[in-house]
Amino acid sequence: MQQNYDEPLLKQDFTVQGGDFIHAGEVSSKIKSILKEIGMSHEVIRRASIATYEAEMNVVCYAQRGKFYLTITPDRLSIIVEDEGQGIENIALAMKEGYSTSSSAIKEMGFGAGMGLPNIKKNTDELLISSVLGEGTRVAMVIFTKP
Repeated sequence: MQQNYDEPLLKQDFTVQGGDFIHAGEVSSKIKSILKEIGMSHEVIRRASIATYEAEMNVVCYAQRGKFYLTITPDRLSIIVEDEGQGIENIALAMKEGYSTSSSAIKEMGFGAGMGLPNIKKNTDELLISSVLGEGTRVAMVIFTKP
């Protein structure tokens, strides 16, 4: 029987509360555990863990809340993050390493170094970001699981 590579093996949603630094990182940890349980390669797990952690911290730092949509098919891992937040004024500028709009309070906690979106880009095979100021941001990430 031929495998349908578009057929999801697993779909799961997660919610992240903006400003909740106590629970920050829990969603990326859950996704990492799921990937380990289903036997993903260490490289895919590493890349997905970094990308989802960075996306999760962006929600915690800059949005009121966010939703993560994880879909795993035989050849790819897809994670869509949609947040309700301030939005990104200039996506091209936000993609530059070191560029940050974070507050001094966030920087004092050790976050907001301007590496979030660049790290997501480095650890994904496909990345699409769209944003509306005052409404929120949508980050769609794909990591291929087959060489």
